[in-house]
Amino acid sequence: MLKGRLGLENARMPYADRAGLLYLARGALSARNGTLTFQQGPPDPGDALDEGNYDIPLQGVSMILLGPGSTVSHDALRLLARARTALAAVGEDGVRLYTAPPLIPDHTGLARLQARLWADDDLRLMLARRLYAWRLGEVLPHRDLNVLRGIEGARMKESYALMARQIGITWKGRRYDRSRPNAADLPNQALNHAASAVEAAAAIAVSATATIPQLGFIHEDPGQAFVLDIADLYRAELTIPVAFKAARHVQKHPGDNIERVTRRKTGQALAREKIIPAMIDRIKALIAEDSG
Repeated sequence: MLKGRLGLENARMPYADRAGLLYLARGALSARNGTLTFQQGPPDPGDALDEGNYDIPLQGVSMILLGPGSTVSHDALRLLARARTALAAVGEDGVRLYTAPPLIPDHTGLARLQARLWADDDLRLMLARRLYAWRLGEVLPHRDLNVLRGIEGARMKESYALMARQIGITWKGRRYDRSRPNAADLPNQALNHAASAVEAAAAIAVSATATIPQLGFIHEDPGQAFVLDIADLYRAELTIPVAFKAARHVQKHPGDNIERVTRRKTGQALAREKIIPAMIDRIKALIAEDSG
C-alpha cells in the first residue's frame, strides 16, 4: 500500500482482510479499466507522493482519506461502493472530517458491543471510569460521574496553567463565548481550533472502526458524544500544548492567522505522533476489553 501522509499505513483496522487507511491530496481519484487510479498533481512539501499516476490497491484498503485539492469521479465512487471501501473527505493532515459515506465492510462487531455496553448502566459507568483512568493516569475509586468530571476539570485547570508557564504565554483561564468566538484571547482561540482539529481526527477513527458516534460514555447529549470521548483522551498531551505553541507563534508574528497556524501545527502533531492509529487502537481496547 502507498505510504500515507498521516502515518496511517500501519493502522490496525477491525477488518482482518484490510490493510488500513490511505491519505491522498492534490490530485484526481478516478477509474481506469476497472481499477482505481490517482493522478497526483504538483505536491506540497511533505506530501508522500511525487507527481504522476498511481494505481490504488482498492481491495486492500479500508478507507481512503481524500485531502484538499482533490476530485473524485462518479466511476471511482462506483468502484469504492462495490468494494465497500470507505471514502472520507478530510482537511489538510486530517484536521477536519467533512463527510464519510458508510461504505465500510459489513462488520458490526464493535458497534454491537458498544451498544450493549452503553445500554447497561453499570457497564457504561465502567467504561467512563476507564476513559477517566486513561486521561488522568490513575484509576479513581469514585463511581459518580459528576465527581469524576469535577476531578478532571480541576486537573485540566492545573494542566492549562502549567503548560502556559512552560511555553511562555499569559493564561487568564478558559473563556469562550460561542456568539463571539474571535473575541477570546489568542490562547483561547487556539484551544478552540486545536480542539476542533483533534475532534476531526477522532471522528475519522470512529468512522474507520464503524462505531457509533452518538453513544458516548462520558459525553451524553452531543450528536458526536463518542467522538468527544476519544478526542478528550488527547487534550493534555496534544490539544493544550499545540494550542499554546500556536498562540505564542502568533504573538511573535501578529500578521499570521491563529486558526491557520493552529490547524497546521495540530495536523503536524497528528502525523508525527500517529494519533489516529492510536485512537483506533484505543477504541478497540475500550470496547473489546472486559466486554464478555
